[in-house]
Amino acid sequence: MGIGAVISSIIAIVIALALVLGMAWGVIWLLKKVQDRQLAAGVNGEESQPIRFLRSMPLGQRERVVLIEARGETMLVGVTAGSITLLARWPGGTPLPAEPSLRRL
Repeated sequence: MGIGAVISSIIAIVIALALVLGMAWGVIWLLKKVQDRQLAAGVNGEESQPIRFLRSMPLGQRERVVLIEARGETMLVGVTAGSITLLARWPGGTPLPAEPSLRRL
């Protein structure tokens, strides 16, 4: 087996790998678009607002506080390994509390 055959085999493998990875990326992109459309469509074809992630703050290894918006309502939820707990809720149109400013020491 000559060096030319080895190089052509390696090139063929690299091209095949690039094609497979490109097809996988395309399928994932397409599935995400289809899923987003299904989430945006409500019951009986009504349009509804999907859940929107706003912010997250880790509190420990597996605990975090997450700020989300769903159907015009903003919610603060605590997420742990075993549960999700609603901590606060702001109805649509109600401004969120201002972030505390950092003072210089």
